[in-house]
Amino acid sequence: QVQLVESGGGLVQAGGSLRLSCAASGSILSINAMAWYRQAPGKQRELVASITSGGTTRYADSVKGRFTISRDNAKKTVYLQANSLKPEDTAVYYCNVEGALIGLRSFSHWGQGTQVTVSS
Repeated sequence: QVQLVESGGGLVQAGGSLRLSCAASGSILSINAMAWYRQAPGKQRELVASITSGGTTRYADSVKGRFTISRDNAKKTVYLQANSLKPEDTAVYYCNVEGALIGLRSFSHWGQGTQVTVSS
């Protein structure tokens, strides 16, 4: 009932930038929070950035000052502007959206993931 379409990943040189987007659709009544996670080979999935319905943002220490999370409520879309990329940022990035469906059933849904590769 919920679909997340992620885009914006790719190959970029160190120091470059990417803008990831995640658009939600389906029988969504409201969205409470949106977040970006990433997972590198052999490592656990980690929270990169999150934004609440009130606009409160949180970032992993490793990306503070370089990444910015934002959202467009009308488009039900969350963005991650990633600047000054480093090779250690290489990972599959996943969007997660939490909210309520029509009928007030809560949901937490993951996107399919988008690959970010940063070359040195």
